[in-house]
Amino acid sequence: MRHAPAGSAAVLGRIAGGTTVMVAFLVAASVAFPSVSAADLFNLLGIGGVAIGFAFRDVLQNLLAGILILLTRPFVIGDQIRAGSHEGTVEDVWVRATVLRTYDNQRILIPNATLFTDKITVITAHEHRRLQFPLTIGNGDDIREARRVITTALRETGGVLADPPPEALVTGLGAAGVDMVGRFWINPPRRRDAVDALDHAISNVKEALTAAGIDLPYPTSQVLFHNQTESVDGDRTRQREGWPAGAHPPPSRRQAEREHTAESSSRPSSEEA
Repeated sequence: MRHAPAGSAAVLGRIAGGTTVMVAFLVAASVAFPSVSAADLFNLLGIGGVAIGFAFRDVLQNLLAGILILLTRPFVIGDQIRAGSHEGTVEDVWVRATVLRTYDNQRILIPNATLFTDKITVITAHEHRRLQFPLTIGNGDDIREARRVITTALRETGGVLADPPPEALVTGLGAAGVDMVGRFWINPPRRRDAVDALDHAISNVKEALTAAGIDLPYPTSQVLFHNQTESVDGDRTRQREGWPAGAHPPPSRRQAEREHTAESSSRPSSEEA
């Protein structure tokens, strides 16, 4: 279950502390220098603020984006998100960046402005998550029987929810057989649970299909060799469609051997020369 961001109070506390320090500085300056009015100080801060704004534009942009993330809460600490090519668990939301821990235990700092403007996927936004995997059965297998075997194996897999029920759908007719996809739902939707559920589900479905005698084919290739000197293959009129016909059929192997023997015997030997 998603929980409130633990870093919200800390970040807002830092902002409030900085504002308090600035106000205290203005009050102290007006007391120490009575000739300097509050209006002069605010004008000075305005000019300095413009210069600082240009110099630290990216920092201020990330700061405002971090505040908006904390207020709108598109994700919270503990959520698993996908941002661009990065995916992992949100560990903290700083003023400048969001801390993401990847599944291989690396720490990544993503600027808040990037998270606020770009597309992100919150994987753990809902309690249930649907998983799926592709498979192929033989062209001669019964699709209804295969669907029954697959859904039964999925229902018997630990961690797979009964509601919504598992599905086995036909997605196309491939080169090796009938393409299908197995679908099921899990709870909770975290990465570790999804990996374990897919591992058990695919293993159970494979064992169930094998036990039921349903084929799991894979693409194969067949290479045909043709000897152009054979009496049958050499006859261009009797070859497969697509082979060049030619003006004259090539000689058979025996005819080629006789011609080669006759040509060799007709040549004068070195002794006769």
